[in-house]
Amino acid sequence: MSTSELAPDSGDYEPLVAPAHKVYPKKVDGEFRRIKWGIQLFTLAIYYLLPFVRWHRGPNEPTQAVLLDLPHRRFYFFFIEIWPQEVYYITGLLIIAALTLFLMNAVAGRIWCGYMCPQTVWTDLFLMTERWIEGDARDRIRKDAGPWTWRKIREKLTKHFIWLLIAWWTGGAWVLYFADAPTLVHSLATFAPGSGEAYIWIGILTFTTYVFAGVMREGVCLHMCPWPRIQAALTDEYALNVTYRYDRGEPRQSLKQAAALRAKGLPAGDCVDCGQCVAVCPTGVDIRMGASLGCIQCGLCIDACDAIMEKIDRPPRLIGYDTEMNIKRRACGQPAVYKPIRVRTVFYAVLIIGIGGFMIFTLATRGNLHLNVLHDRNPLTVRLSDGDVRNAYTIRLSNMKPETRRFALEVTGAAGAQVEVVGAPRDAEGRIVIDVGADQTREARVLLTARGAPADKTPAPVEFTAREIGSGESVTARDAFLWP
Repeated sequence: MSTSELAPDSGDYEPLVAPAHKVYPKKVDGEFRRIKWGIQLFTLAIYYLLPFVRWHRGPNEPTQAVLLDLPHRRFYFFFIEIWPQEVYYITGLLIIAALTLFLMNAVAGRIWCGYMCPQTVWTDLFLMTERWIEGDARDRIRKDAGPWTWRKIREKLTKHFIWLLIAWWTGGAWVLYFADAPTLVHSLATFAPGSGEAYIWIGILTFTTYVFAGVMREGVCLHMCPWPRIQAALTDEYALNVTYRYDRGEPRQSLKQAAALRAKGLPAGDCVDCGQCVAVCPTGVDIRMGASLGCIQCGLCIDACDAIMEKIDRPPRLIGYDTEMNIKRRACGQPAVYKPIRVRTVFYAVLIIGIGGFMIFTLATRGNLHLNVLHDRNPLTVRLSDGDVRNAYTIRLSNMKPETRRFALEVTGAAGAQVEVVGAPRDAEGRIVIDVGADQTREARVLLTARGAPADKTPAPVEFTAREIGSGESVTARDAFLWP
């Protein structure tokens, strides 16, 4: 077969990837648009202002309510302080977040994507800015297709300048969660030494916010985000999704044609094929074509369609939150059925409540003192020249109070073993005393030396107890004494 026979016919050739078309979402007013405005205002206010909220924790403690203190390895969230060894709380929060997404999807589809996803919120903010400067969709389409004029250049430059300002403050606000916000703002404003790393991260986050929310927009949702693919596997026939009621909307025709058909007693759909649902969609999806990975379930098409239905004196919610099962049931003359409480939603809710309750319980009952013991691995045990056997351990004592504390270390279990802590003195009562600074962790090396060895050489359990001198508060950790 020749090469020319292998070449595709120019008339039948289709590209592997469909060409991208710029989406010009049209302005719309209505119930769901107002809900989006409210959620957008609320979430952005939290994000931008939360670093400046103060929370008093005591002397020598940071006063920022939410702070990820990487140099001191602490995470502060109002009255909660998470230490590195408590990273399982972060794991628990991530699991709860994933289960919450699953629950939201099982109840109302991609409601997270449509209302609370950061990409959606900031893209909406950038679109609002673009609409404010360049006009609504029709004006933007005409200007983009027309020649470059001074007005067009001025509007484009103004728009991108404001976009960069929003992206800059977005990146700057994120950096404020990692240092004391007022102090860092002053350092950045005065170009104080040591602010270079903050400038670099602000620059990176400014660039990514500008590109994702201003340039790529719906491309992030359509091609980069994995959640639409995951969501498609999690949904079922009872999940509410933004749905076009084709049982009521079809067949489509103009308003006059529909009126003429109804006058003759013939079936006529309510959809007048105005295309407003597509015009307002931020991803350019035609909801009338059925379920789509591009639909973020924002509900703006519902507002647009309801406005048209009101003008032509037809019932609202030709497009609405509904299930595919209900559309089929209505087509058969059966009543709609809604089941928000079912096996999967109960399962997700029980897991969320269970994991969340366990985390709250452990937080409420946790102490302010931790002790970890790590047995030396190489070698596990040493036989001394006089025949004695020695095991070495590294203990890590964490003081989670904002004050220096003194502890007496007790080791029990290895009968007759001598205890020595490198660098820790004994007091007048013969106790091994370890001082731990305020909100600090101290490591100490413990040597246990036993004379001789038992015949069976069974590992002996060893118990380490750190008891605070004065209050008597104690913490215990266990390990084993090994024989050669």
